[in-house]
Amino acid sequence: MNNFLKLINLSKRYKKNKSLKVLNNINFKFEAGKVYSIMGPSGSGKSTLLNLLSLIDIPSSGFIEFNEKKIDTNSSIQNDYVRSKNIGIIYQDKNLLPDFTALENVLLPNLLISNSKSKSTELAKKLIKKFDLTSRLNHYPSELSGGENQRIAIARALINEPNIILADEPTGSLDFENAKQIFKILFNLKEKNRIIIYATHNRYFANMADCKIKMIGGKMSITNERISSKNI
Repeated sequence: MNNFLKLINLSKRYKKNKSLKVLNNINFKFEAGKVYSIMGPSGSGKSTLLNLLSLIDIPSSGFIEFNEKKIDTNSSIQNDYVRSKNIGIIYQDKNLLPDFTALENVLLPNLLISNSKSKSTELAKKLIKKFDLTSRLNHYPSELSGGENQRIAIARALINEPNIILADEPTGSLDFENAKQIFKILFNLKEKNRIIIYATHNRYFANMADCKIKMIGGKMSITNERISSKNI
């Protein structure tokens, strides 16, 4: 499963007044068991790449292979299923549903595939307990701190035991100490059959990855200046 996730001649263009090419013929192999960081200036294509990997967006040309199978970008139903079963997404702004409790936010993704509220609830409670937030089960996002909200967002991303975890600036709105705690959690999720990919503007956190990717002008290049995640 070394080539668990492949990008083949992947490009993305946006058409407004003129065609804007954000990603330009990218070829890359993400290996299972590794953590990848993505850095680059605003507009370099970091979020666009993560949106394509999450199957939320579709490429203008080229394709993605997942587990040695080509993703059919024309099949939104199939892609929704692949995403729900295999991909966990962590957003910068948490993206929690404001009218749902912490427990409800976490259990919802599992409920969509299990159709068993009792099973989903039990799984969600176990995850929330791992993040030391049992006392906050019935609190709404507005009643939680920034760090608590992000831990709930991570729990939600994990409930379906994804093989791929994608995080777009997961600590962008947090102070450094809270950010360190979130990245400690993120690195503890590393497993031999899992890929973790995160975008960040923070060089300190980027350097902790097994592989650091720099994006400029729609292209990807690899640099490695790793510091141990044990230091956080």
